[in-house]
Amino acid sequence: MSDSPRRSWKILPDHEDWLAVWIGAVVLALNLFFLHDVPADAGKDPTQTSAVEVVNPLAPWLMKFGPWESNPLASLVPEGDPWFGVRLAAMAVFVALLFTGASTLSGSAEPGIFLRGFLVLFVFAALAYFLASQTAIRGYGLEYPLWALAAGMLISNTRGVPRILEPALRTELYIKTGLVIFGAEILLARLMEYGIRGIFIAWVVTPIVLVTTYWFGQKIIRVPSRSLNMTLSADMSVCGVSAAIATAAACKAKKEELSLAIGVSLTFTVIMMVVLPAVIRATGMGEDLGGAWIGGTIDSTGAVAAAGALLGDTALNVATTIKLIQNMLIGVISFCVAVYWVGWVERDEGQERPNAWEVWHRFPKFVLGFLGASLIFSTIFSYVEHGPEIVSATTGATKNLRGWLFCLGFASIGFETRFRELAGYLHGGKPLMLYVAGQALNLTLTLTMAWLVLRVFLPLE
Repeated sequence: MSDSPRRSWKILPDHEDWLAVWIGAVVLALNLFFLHDVPADAGKDPTQTSAVEVVNPLAPWLMKFGPWESNPLASLVPEGDPWFGVRLAAMAVFVALLFTGASTLSGSAEPGIFLRGFLVLFVFAALAYFLASQTAIRGYGLEYPLWALAAGMLISNTRGVPRILEPALRTELYIKTGLVIFGAEILLARLMEYGIRGIFIAWVVTPIVLVTTYWFGQKIIRVPSRSLNMTLSADMSVCGVSAAIATAAACKAKKEELSLAIGVSLTFTVIMMVVLPAVIRATGMGEDLGGAWIGGTIDSTGAVAAAGALLGDTALNVATTIKLIQNMLIGVISFCVAVYWVGWVERDEGQERPNAWEVWHRFPKFVLGFLGASLIFSTIFSYVEHGPEIVSATTGATKNLRGWLFCLGFASIGFETRFRELAGYLHGGKPLMLYVAGQALNLTLTLTMAWLVLRVFLPLE
């Protein structure tokens, strides 16, 4: 029997990890390709005529909703920008064609069916993004992931998932592509900026919390699912959703387990981004120490920035730097989890330990794209003329696109989640107990390490 017409298109590998790498590489390469220099405003000083500004012409087309308070049109039609709606629609079509093309060339979807479903999914993601742009909602830290998840769950658990959406619900592909793009924002120069302080605060505490929380879940409260235990532990100890996705791929966690981990993480993130700044102000611990505490414990990078900004510029800089240094552990943690899962968790009694090939097979390949983007853009930042400007112009646009991809992923998770299936994992409240216990340990150890580093051994000048 001959292959179906869909398979005749197969050029790219039918594997979400590699598709994420390909799509992420195309997005980053396009943004780099269209960059150009223009003379910067050097004022009247003739000695500054060599100054340049790097411009990314794609940036106006890869945007997000602006804030609005009481008039939604302020976001949909910003003052002085009558073409916002046109550019938003153009971006939706561009992203739709990008994923439709990749899915078609990998033989995993019929182009017309996928395209229709994707555009409908994008509408749901846009509604979530739009709602999260309201100033009061944003002030409470209720960001787009919560609204995207909630909308999807509400529909999937009441009327059911519309059939037109089903081909486009590729949760991991959207989020993994976003993580590959995110790699361009993880610069080794930022690590050097904070130096040994950031390594001790972010890289010493994180593995201790991860291992201890996993052990606690298995030996003390006995979480029934090892993969749920590991995904929750990584989500809470490393960097939230990004780490959860990478770890879930390494330990083959079920989609319901990933949904639960993300939901718990987002809930506690909202609480912590409000409570921690208040505690830091009340105790008078200082912006540097408070920022390090925030950066090492709050899961979401966006929430870290928001919480740090509530304290001041110093806290914002320290918090975001610590979080970026911590984010570098995503690849290391996912590799270690893959090795542990293959070599110990899934190995039968008396069976030989699997070889390196099996570890490679399990390792989430999109992490290679994440690390590759980080290395390339770190090199550009440090060694290419106008490197910082080039990186800033590129990531300024891709950061917005990354947000849209994450929103599409969260909406997909919502549509694929059934409350009835989640209820089994929440039985006895063990996942919540695990997260609270692990986060309590994380808060204590991070504050202790930050105090030792910043107040005793290596205080900031």
